[in-house]
Amino acid sequence: MTDTAYPPISQQLTDAAEQRSASPETEFQDLESAQEEGRRKMDWAAQHMPILESVREEFVAEKPFEGEIIAMAMHVEAKTAILVETLADGGAEVAVTGCNPLSTHDDVSAALDTHENITSYAKRGVDDDEYYDAIEAVIAHEPTITVDDGMDLVAAIHEDYPELIDGIIGGAEETTTGVHRLRAMDADGALDYPVFAVNDTPMKRLFDNVHGTGESSLASIAMTTNLSWAGKNVVVAGYGYCGKGVAKKAAGQNANVIVTEVEPRRALEAHMEGYDVMPMDDAAEVGDVFLTTTGNRDIIVEEHFEAMKDGVLLANAGHFDIEIDLEALDDLAVDRYEARDGVEAYEMADGRRLNVVAEGRLVNLAAPVSLGHPVEVMDQSFGIQAVCVRELLENAEEYDAGVHDVPDELDKEIAEIKLEAEGVDFDSLTETQRDYMGSWDHGT
Repeated sequence: MTDTAYPPISQQLTDAAEQRSASPETEFQDLESAQEEGRRKMDWAAQHMPILESVREEFVAEKPFEGEIIAMAMHVEAKTAILVETLADGGAEVAVTGCNPLSTHDDVSAALDTHENITSYAKRGVDDDEYYDAIEAVIAHEPTITVDDGMDLVAAIHEDYPELIDGIIGGAEETTTGVHRLRAMDADGALDYPVFAVNDTPMKRLFDNVHGTGESSLASIAMTTNLSWAGKNVVVAGYGYCGKGVAKKAAGQNANVIVTEVEPRRALEAHMEGYDVMPMDDAAEVGDVFLTTTGNRDIIVEEHFEAMKDGVLLANAGHFDIEIDLEALDDLAVDRYEARDGVEAYEMADGRRLNVVAEGRLVNLAAPVSLGHPVEVMDQSFGIQAVCVRELLENAEEYDAGVHDVPDELDKEIAEIKLEAEGVDFDSLTETQRDYMGSWDHGT
């Protein structure tokens, strides 16, 4: 099954250069310049990723993945590339592709493809057919482990290549959306190998989801639009970990934050944090910027578009481009044009213009100037991914098919590496304290 008609990124860029028509989605006219620029980006990221550097040293010395084939569907940019290389340096054969049509950096993908243990199929700007062709090309390597961002890889294996499942030890899933899909699949009895819910660990949720999503989403929108947050009514749809981060960072830049929520306790939490909380029907009338973070579909729909002010910005920080109903918006529009790079204006019959950033896709990775989460944040998340892959191989017999929480000791291991790298010391329990906390018969 290892033969595939879909070529790796290196071949795609070479073919484009030979035809003197390199993809309009990339500035690189030849493979060598793309690889050099990608490596430069990766070297910069690596300087600020002490966790993966520590893990890589262990993997290089011990080669724990020798003989394993790791299939990955991720946002292929510089930080992700360090994770990919870390696994490959641990002895694995790695096949990787993108998990979003607009989040790949072609130069980074090309640089990865130079590694003798890595084949990269990721390319920016692919259509739906090419996107799934690349996933199938990765699956054709017949993986023993999967590392996913959104669950498309796991879904494709179960739906189209179930004969490979007996050879798969397990997997790891990075995102909120992917974990939701996996838990639904598990509840239906349809998930046939173990997968770690990396998204649900404290080291992922508390930093990647809150600080990473908050900082990178707002930065991407600001750089794409050249507009300020100060004084604007920013509507944050959803008050999970990602929504909390967006709300906190927007308030820190002097925006007026409005939260919409369907879960009463989260709505109450947002209210107690000082944000205005209201239904989207009401928020639609007053918002200047709308940012969806729910992981669900149809959050902003036709009746909301009809109520919005002229000039609003619409953006999505959820994994898939289904939170803003762009089909309904397109049906309402009498004109549609590119207002600036990365911003599409939909003009209504009454002259109002509603502006969509990054095609309603994951804004912190799909906007033209997006770089994703800060390097230091992703070092933590990818550190968890790396040790989860190690755990699957070391203790495979302990994990049945289904979704599994990441063992707490792995999460703490990554936190301790980070604290040491930051020069931060911290307390530990004494034997007396440990005994007290582990007993039930010590009264007041």
